[in-house]
Amino acid sequence: MKFNTIVLSAVAQVASAYHLFDTNLFQYVRESTRVTKYNPIKSSSNPAVDIRDGSTADGPDIVCNQGAQKAGKTQVMTVNAGEEIRLKLAVGAKFQRPGPALVYMSKAPGSVISYYGSGDWFKIFQEGIPKDTPNGEYVVRVEHIGVHRSHVNQPEHYVSCMQVKIQNGGSGTPSPMVKLPGAYKVTDPYANFSIYNGKKDFPFPGPAV
Repeated sequence: MKFNTIVLSAVAQVASAYHLFDTNLFQYVRESTRVTKYNPIKSSSNPAVDIRDGSTADGPDIVCNQGAQKAGKTQVMTVNAGEEIRLKLAVGAKFQRPGPALVYMSKAPGSVISYYGSGDWFKIFQEGIPKDTPNGEYVVRVEHIGVHRSHVNQPEHYVSCMQVKIQNGGSGTPSPMVKLPGAYKVTDPYANFSIYNGKKDFPFPGPAV
């Protein structure tokens, strides 16, 4: 895959990911947030592999990658439910690892600036943010999973997060919900999937959309 943009219905500012989403485009206006540190997050079941900076898929960095404690320094973008925002990779970056793109949301109990994603998460991609999503402030989590080494239990998670305030939403009840960390396990089928043994359906991790 060589595309470098994800389009969502209604989402915003990147807070943190080797390739990373550092730019959003909303109503033809480009805004960027550069992080100082970013790496793929790997599984922790094989101690011989390169686990960078202690980031693993069953640890806290799976929520919003490294540096998420700096989220208070990023913007909160106000959007109407159903509006389109494009999320763009850093300059020159491409999806060069085979694997799916996923997007989750988690509603903050108050101000999203001080929320680190400890609550419930629901998956929205590729459906877009539903128009009946309740108003409020949310963390939006964007993730690309490289599965080129899943056959040796080493998928690579490229994670970024952004903060949005949804207005003109509805009274829907998002479900099913999961916790991060907790949604991904090293024993999950996606983390032990081989792309090298013929065509077969990919077992998507996490909850249903």
